[in-house]
Formats: sequence, C-alpha cells, structure tokens
Amino acid sequence: MIPLARQRLTPAETGPALRALCEWTPGDAPGGGLHPGDVGWHLRFDDAAVLLWTAEVAPVAVGFLDGPVLRVTPAPGADLGALAAEAEQLLEPGNDRSDGLPVLGWELDQEEPWLVMSWNPRPVSSRAEPVGAAGAADRVLVQRCAFAGSTFTVERWRTMKRSPAGGLAVEALVRTLAGEPAAAATGWLAGAGRCGLLEPVGTHPDHRGHGYGRDAVLGACAALAHRGASAVAVATPSANDAAVALYRSAGFTVVREDRHWVRSRRA
Repeated sequence: MIPLARQRLTPAETGPALRALCEWTPGDAPGGGLHPGDVGWHLRFDDAAVLLWTAEVAPVAVGFLDGPVLRVTPAPGADLGALAAEAEQLLEPGNDRSDGLPVLGWELDQEEPWLVMSWNPRPVSSRAEPVGAAGAADRVLVQRCAFAGSTFTVERWRTMKRSPAGGLAVEALVRTLAGEPAAAATGWLAGAGRCGLLEPVGTHPDHRGHGYGRDAVLGACAALAHRGASAVAVATPSANDAAVALYRSAGFTVVREDRHWVRSRRA
C-alpha cells in the first residue's frame, strides 16, 4: 500500500488542489463533499486552510474543516478506508461530521439530508448584472442581510477574488427598479464540459417574493454556461422549503440526496 501524505495549504498554495478538484468534477453533478467552488468560497478568509492528500506526489483527495464538518472529495478510485484512517486525527471529538468520506464506525445522519439539484443549460431571461469592483459593496450587502451572522465584507470579497480560485467565479446581482440591491448569486466553474456550482445565493429580506432570487440564480447559471459549464449544481438542506422552491422555479431538478457521516452515539 502506498502511504498517504497530507499537506496543509495556505490560500496562495491551493492551485494544485483546485486543479485536482476540477479534474475530478463530472459533467452532470459534483461528487464528494467539495467542488472547486466550495474551496473558492472558503478562500474569502485570508487564513483559510485547505488539505491535500497525495500518494507518491499524485493528488488523491482534497478537503477542509468547515466548522465541525470534515468535507472531502476523493479522486476516482481512491482508497477511502486509507483516507479515513489518515484523516482520523482531524476527527477529534467536536469534529463529529464527515461529508464525502465514510468513516469506519460512524453512521449516516438520518435526520436531514441535503438535496443536490442540477440545472441544464438553456436560454434564459434575467435582470441580473455581473459584479465587478464597483458593485462589490452591494453584493456584500445582500449577503450580510440574507444570512444572519454573515461576516462577509468587501475586503473578504477582494480576498476571494484575488485567490487562485478567483478566476473560476462568476457573480450575478439583481436590483430593484429603484436601484436597490435585492439578490445575488455566486457561481463557480470547474472547467469546460464540467458541472459548475452555485455557492452562495441570497435575497435581501426586504425584497423577497418578487422573483429577484430566481433572476440572480438564472444570471449566474447563464454566465457559467457561457463559459463552458455543462450543467450547474446547487446543494441545499431538504427542509429549506423556500430554497428548494426557488431552485425548482429556475429549472433545477433533484439528482440525489446527500447525508453526512456522523460519529456513532452507541456505546
């Protein structure tokens, strides 16, 4: 058995991890716990760390700790048992969830699955506009208002855009007729002929119920398709009825349910 080596990459060092994830991303829907866009969104933090597992230099998995969740995407054909054994020291008590990597003795969470939904490219009509430096503050405003406790800032937007993943990002912003920022979506490429990802999507609470979120989603999807994405995926908790309804209205369909592996509570 070839031993595995694990590297802890700084944001500036994440190029090899991103390239591996892009190569492993299928054309219809992402597999594992991470898409290149998940890493890209993570890189809004200047102290973000990404894990790269290799065997004789060749990448075999990419992951990071997302709070208490170890999120991992292995290479096709990777030895999942060996990966889980090597990652065991990361799964100390408190880090009790694994997304994309089965762990011996753990069990699948039976409470709430995540829905992976996919959109196939088609002609769309949307009020969305692309986001550049001049629109960054409005894009950040939508994020902070849409998600309670969000720590997103213009500086973190800039950090994300400067990162090795910045070139994979597309962003769509929708305004009201009065020009107020109403909804936004960030999309991520994995390369031509591969599935893109939406992460994150949000609508300002003052402007919900008017189709702005749908327009932001369709604007980001159209931008990804224009750059060669074969499909666009999004993941949302199955209990988030509003989000599921939004994505269905934009033409997304459910392709699978994902459940985290959780530390067994049995004695």
